[in-house]
Amino acid sequence: MNIGPFKLKTQVLLAPMAGTSDKPFRLLCRQQGAALTTSEMVVIQKHLLNTNKSKYRLDFSGEQPPISIQIAGSEASQLAESAIQAVAFGADIIDINMRCPAKKVWNKAADSARMQNEKLVEDILNSVVSSVDVPVTLKMRTGWNEENKNAPTIAKIAEESGIKMLAIHGRTRAQKYHGHAEYDTIKKIVDQISIPVVANGDITSGKKAKAVLDYTGAEAVMLGRATQGNPWLIGQVHHYLSTGENEKTLSVNAKIPVILDHIQKIHKFYGEKMGTQLSRKHIFWYAMQLDHEKGKVFWPTVNRVIDHSEQLIIFRDFLHSLWKKGIYTIVSTSSLIDILST
Repeated sequence: MNIGPFKLKTQVLLAPMAGTSDKPFRLLCRQQGAALTTSEMVVIQKHLLNTNKSKYRLDFSGEQPPISIQIAGSEASQLAESAIQAVAFGADIIDINMRCPAKKVWNKAADSARMQNEKLVEDILNSVVSSVDVPVTLKMRTGWNEENKNAPTIAKIAEESGIKMLAIHGRTRAQKYHGHAEYDTIKKIVDQISIPVVANGDITSGKKAKAVLDYTGAEAVMLGRATQGNPWLIGQVHHYLSTGENEKTLSVNAKIPVILDHIQKIHKFYGEKMGTQLSRKHIFWYAMQLDHEKGKVFWPTVNRVIDHSEQLIIFRDFLHSLWKKGIYTIVSTSSLIDILST
């Protein structure tokens, strides 16, 4: 699939997720085979550039191109200015979000709310596309609610405005993350426009990804919440789409160093205090993936820790307890002890 001049190497993309798809996680997911990772949504205005949030969200050093930056704003002129600034910060692709149901996004009128005003959508897209010389992509939901699924109309507006790729989540804004994603609307959009369409929503396996692509005709899939605590899903989906077979289950020997490296990179990127705070959710997700019941018991303990070194020690102890429980029967005793003692 191409986005403007950029040819993506796989059919698996990482969804931009507020509070999740920061630099350490994007780098990890690229390592797992994601063809494209997009930044968390950011408002790029001069008076905000010196804030810690902007500092971290606009750091793309060491990341492989294409760099995709998702911009936010409530007005066409504001979004156009953010797009110009994003290019100055290294964006190869500008992404506009019209689908995020998060309350903090919703309150800023920077998501699916705009889908109700199709003229505003047209003004925003035309303004952003004309303001930069890089490809602009659009992410959205199927509509406002079950009675107002106007994504096909927005898709036509997007194509006419010069948008180079659409990513569509198969739920309405009103659904948030409840219920199940539907793919009929995505299929309808694919049938009526010529630009690439990416399917998103409830894609949790290679088999499901293949079924969604076959049904909708979309060119790629976008994985979101299913990668939390399980970034290896990206490679598994890619393998299935490439071979038609399930990838061999990754050994725990391979997973644990990746997990610990991710947590340490969060500490390094944000600093010890902030890094300890932001790594908690990732530790929780990893723990729940490894053992759901023990993960729930473990969470209150790690959630109280404020020191980064203590956090790592407690997490290693948790992994060791799972090993003693016999979950890691495929791992040799000596190799796991080496991993846990590093």
